[in-house]
Amino acid sequence: MTSFISNQSPLTRFAWLSIAAAVLTLGLKAVAYLLTGSVGLLSDALESIVNLAGALMALTMLTIAARPADEDHAYGHNKAEYFSSGVEGTLILIAAFSIGVTAIQRLIAPRPLEQIGLGLGVSIVASLINLSVALVLRKAGERFRSITLEASAQHLMTDVWTSAGVLVGVGAVALTGWERLDPVVAIIVAVNITWSGIRIVHKSVLGLMDTALPAEEQNIIRRVLEEQNQDEVHYHALRTRQAGSRSFASFHVLVPGEWTVQRGHNLLERIESDLRLALPNITVFTHLESINDPASWDDPTFDRAENHSSESTQKGPQQPPGDDVPGK
Repeated sequence: MTSFISNQSPLTRFAWLSIAAAVLTLGLKAVAYLLTGSVGLLSDALESIVNLAGALMALTMLTIAARPADEDHAYGHNKAEYFSSGVEGTLILIAAFSIGVTAIQRLIAPRPLEQIGLGLGVSIVASLINLSVALVLRKAGERFRSITLEASAQHLMTDVWTSAGVLVGVGAVALTGWERLDPVVAIIVAVNITWSGIRIVHKSVLGLMDTALPAEEQNIIRRVLEEQNQDEVHYHALRTRQAGSRSFASFHVLVPGEWTVQRGHNLLERIESDLRLALPNITVFTHLESINDPASWDDPTFDRAENHSSESTQKGPQQPPGDDVPGK
């Protein structure tokens, strides 16, 4: 029993917003760099190129992720979002490397900055644009459980803090006249960007590896199941995973063998309905088993034991398993 109907609203409009912001801030930061010659502001401009590339990738993957399930992709296309966040994280790492190389070169051979006041003013405007868009994307990412939007928001917030650091560095040069402060700040910025990129890539890999739902959501599932757990009804083999904005859960429900198919069906329908109310956008797979069959207690793992001796079969129903069984 499954539900593939998604109530997720189209998210591509947020990708278009990110693209527009990236183009605008890229232009502003390029102007700021040309005015000042600051390698710190150049690092800011390079990161805006990454923002633009990431936004274009996000638009493509969000479009694919919104496609309904089909014969070739029976579980939907939601995992496409992980490709977007993974690529964006990789681009961040590439930008960090480029910034670090440029900053080291400027550290070895410093050069004076020009028109600092005007350049800083332009950079501040660009940072405010990024901050506004990042807050919108972060809110949308949380609402729609979109790792693509979350990654874009995190990237833009990193850009904001990066810009703040650059502004401090350029301002310090203006106050002290020590030109090497600019590349030093740029190196610090590169380290910060590197850490952000690693986190985004790591989260993307976890998604592609079918990592289980967060503990909080697993506890919600268990609470719903425990409400039905009684002397004659038990569950085990709870497994969960997340694919983009959609969550998946599967488990086995054990009921007395003398129950009718209709009674068991009604129980599963009630459980699945309660789960969808507790965790919207979840797809549930249930498997009904007879509590009287010893084999039913033998399958909480992926590799179910196939051989059962006649002596074991004749033992009748077993007692409910202990805490070592998944889902209990």
